[in-house]
Amino acid sequence: MDIAGITLKNPVMPASGTFGSGQEYSGFIDLNRLGAVVTKGVSLVPWEGNPAPRIMETASGMINAVGLQNPGIEVFIRRDLPFLRQFDTKVIVNVCGSTVADYLGAVERLSVQGIDMLEINISCPNVEHGGIAFGQEPRMVEYITKEIKKKAAQPVSMKLTPNVTDITEIAKAAEAGGADALSLINTITGMRIDVKKRTFSVANKTGGLSGPAIKPVALRMVWQTCRAVSIPVIGMGGIQTAEDALEFIMAGAAAVAVGTANFRNPCAMPEIIGGLEKYMEENGIRDLKEIRGIVS
Repeated sequence: MDIAGITLKNPVMPASGTFGSGQEYSGFIDLNRLGAVVTKGVSLVPWEGNPAPRIMETASGMINAVGLQNPGIEVFIRRDLPFLRQFDTKVIVNVCGSTVADYLGAVERLSVQGIDMLEINISCPNVEHGGIAFGQEPRMVEYITKEIKKKAAQPVSMKLTPNVTDITEIAKAAEAGGADALSLINTITGMRIDVKKRTFSVANKTGGLSGPAIKPVALRMVWQTCRAVSIPVIGMGGIQTAEDALEFIMAGAAAVAVGTANFRNPCAMPEIIGGLEKYMEENGIRDLKEIRGIVS
């Protein structure tokens, strides 16, 4: 299968932030089995992240306020990329930043590293414009996408936040800016309160809700987006099983990313890949494009 000129052996990959750069999971699963590895967010300089506590379970998922903690791009290039290059899988690097210059600096540094694709997390607060996330304003989405495309040597997938009024307006803005693909959805802003301590369950007060709780919302947004743009969509949000993945594919997704399920079951992705293969065999499907976007 092909996404923006990149050929994947299957459509399954981890969602950024749930898989590190694969080192932690390589003892459980064969990374060669995956369609791609999507790294944790990488920034131009080290980010400390938010204070603890910053993760809390919910009834059907989890809230995280990790804050994109990472050691910065130089450590990533020196430590993580050599590890990933050992495997027969595509490498997609997730990039985060606080300003346009942050993004462009990281993208430019990665342009000579021989990776396969960039995924740009535009849910980060834009400190140059009063703290609004880049991904919440269509004009800013188009602008930052255009600027990133000027620097990127690889195809670019813009990762969209669901915390907007109309996801299709954001998707169309990214496409207008030259995005090669879209990744959605990122987490939904949520909260838990500890009634015994009478305070917020995570120190940041709010965090990103992920897991099965958000799947119906994610599926709806992926379906809407696939009908609104002509570029490929990588769908994610609450995928735990092959059936979940098939729903996203039937809604139009070119590929799927598995996130919170990896924490509960490190073997979730190989199991989903096996389930897709079984479904195709049992139903006489030779290529997933036969059922991609089949619902209308």
